[in-house]
Amino acid sequence: MASIQLKVSGMTCGHCRGKVETALQQVEGVYSVFVDLDEGRAEIDFDAAAVTPEALVGAVKSAGYEALPVS
Repeated sequence: MASIQLKVSGMTCGHCRGKVETALQQVEGVYSVFVDLDEGRAEIDFDAAAVTPEALVGAVKSAGYEALPVS
């Protein structure tokens, strides 16, 4: 199992948080997602053999928000 944190920009409310969370949960290979609206971060546990960090960023972008991995 791998973990990543993404800095998510553009979230302004609980509905936004829910959209990001749902988009990430729908990616095959994602085990768990926690989105912190106040910090603008998403923490994702996933199967590194099934999904890439780029795919996770793409899922957030497809939901209408910007995301970058936190190093």
